[in-house]
Amino acid sequence: MALLTRIRGPRDLDRLSSEQLEQLAEEIRTFLVDAVSKTGGHLGPNLGVVELTIALHRVFDSPKDRVLWDTGHQSYVHKLLTGRQDFSKLKMKGGLSGYPSQAESEHDVIENSHASTVLGWADGLAKANEVLKKDDHVVAVIGDGALTGGMAWEALNNIADAKDRQVVIVVNDNERSYAPTIGGLANHLATLRTTDGYERFLARGKDILERTPVVGKPLYETLHGAKKGLKDFIAPQGMFEDLGLKYVGPIDGHDIEALESALTRAKRFGGPVIVHCLTEKGRGYQPALQDEADRFHAVGKIHPDTGLPISSSGADWTSVFGEEMVALGKEREDIVAITAAMLQPVGLDKFAKAFPERVFDVGIAEQHAAVSAAGLATGGLHPVFAVYATFLNRAFDQVLMDVALHKCGVTFVLDRAGVTGTDGASHNGMWDMSILQVVPGLRLAAPRDADQVRAQLREAVEVTDAPTVVRFSKGAVGPAVPALRRIGGMDVLREAGSDKPDVLLVSVGALAPMCLEIAGLLDQQGISTTVIDPRWVKPVDEALAPLAERHRVVVTVEDNSRVGGVGSAVAQALRDAGVDVPLRDFGIPPRFLDHASRGEVLAEIGLTAPDIARQVTGLVSRLDGRYESSSKAVEPARD
Repeated sequence: MALLTRIRGPRDLDRLSSEQLEQLAEEIRTFLVDAVSKTGGHLGPNLGVVELTIALHRVFDSPKDRVLWDTGHQSYVHKLLTGRQDFSKLKMKGGLSGYPSQAESEHDVIENSHASTVLGWADGLAKANEVLKKDDHVVAVIGDGALTGGMAWEALNNIADAKDRQVVIVVNDNERSYAPTIGGLANHLATLRTTDGYERFLARGKDILERTPVVGKPLYETLHGAKKGLKDFIAPQGMFEDLGLKYVGPIDGHDIEALESALTRAKRFGGPVIVHCLTEKGRGYQPALQDEADRFHAVGKIHPDTGLPISSSGADWTSVFGEEMVALGKEREDIVAITAAMLQPVGLDKFAKAFPERVFDVGIAEQHAAVSAAGLATGGLHPVFAVYATFLNRAFDQVLMDVALHKCGVTFVLDRAGVTGTDGASHNGMWDMSILQVVPGLRLAAPRDADQVRAQLREAVEVTDAPTVVRFSKGAVGPAVPALRRIGGMDVLREAGSDKPDVLLVSVGALAPMCLEIAGLLDQQGISTTVIDPRWVKPVDEALAPLAERHRVVVTVEDNSRVGGVGSAVAQALRDAGVDVPLRDFGIPPRFLDHASRGEVLAEIGLTAPDIARQVTGLVSRLDGRYESSSKAVEPARD
């Protein structure tokens, strides 16, 4: 790592020769494989942008010129070249974020790691430069997969509106987002990618036509004069030029000299330019190149030589859902699946293999996915849209106004709900149970274990006149949590064992084992506790209010924001029923959470069994004291 250790900032790249730059690229790839194999992270995308990142920082002057990364998972090389080379705690508490971070470096601008936003940022920054009369450049790096998002095209329309705003859009075209990029845009880029060049086409045509008597030469001249039209036929970059954007490319994204030349020309142009770069995801690491699913898009801890995982955590929530989808697909021909460019991460790969004609990958376009699902339902099918919980935020209006308003039977399956931890603020699925509370008619299930994932998914797809939601956590699914009996639609997980129990503990989803632990700790303090799992948290079960009335205190525990979450819904249901019982809700505070392990985040926000048991004990003690004070107040005075 002789060269890499000498790089403390982008300007250190200026003094390196072409040969040294090639050596640096190899050192960076070696570093990435070694470092990320120890911690886990986004390996494949970063191996693909090594030369591109080097060229960007040699041509542009960050942080004066703003270099923006869409989604940001391909910013590891950027971190290395801007002085951040300690990857020992990547994505861990106290270590580097897996995405750009303003707290880490002045070279980082966007922290939001949701796709297709970078061009909107670029448009705004360029407009700010124009108003403030700055000559700085804005450089937006966006993957071909992110260009499938509608927001990207809304931004392109605005960027093209001003011919003198200095915006350079770098399209990192590796034919993939997670998996191979799909759709009309992908086909267009593929056409550009496979073009040998229209000039060579003309040269070959000239040889043939000049040997053709009489009409040969005039025909060639006509073709050459119609060069622009022929150029669009052979390499139809007119798609971008028609928007008013200068197009440069395609460029070999692993040729530093060619990249620098193209980026320099784009920089000098003085207006919006698209630089189309062809890169190879996972480049230089054979295990990644052999992974056809996603080229090691994101990996856990792996053996660097083989790429094989170091350990297996057993069955996870996602795979349980995926297997049940296949079972449902065999039973019902009307079941179809939708994914937003994440077939494998959300567990639909097995369904796609079994029923390829019944799965629809819409690209990174969650809004379109929801509306399309409404159309599928109206057409007589039952669509299941599997998506990360945090990404459903982007399609709220469509869930509300297209699916719910039209009473469409669509099932949304939210993966990675609650605290996910290491991917940081933008990936915690901590808003869905709050946001979705306001949607009329929507029903929301929070399974506590694998058995309930299967059962509640089946219950969800039986609903034909309203949207249903099934949400579950990230990672390994624990052992089954059996129910003792059912009250209404709710499962009783623990009986209080007294006629007038103290606490009704409402356990939401995967927190059931922790809630049972809380009940055990309360029992040690002489506080009797009933633990229930409502299973369907929206609407609140009608049996909950009379059950709460038989307890002194109601406590809710959820892996979701406390603001507007299940606790708030339960409190409202009790008020509506005229049940005046004290309620305490535990959940995630309304703030963005720093990256760390799930356990560390839960401990930091006080969402652990000892913390909650301690507070509930204090609440019950205060109630006891209040009752004692009340009884003393009515005692007759003594002489």
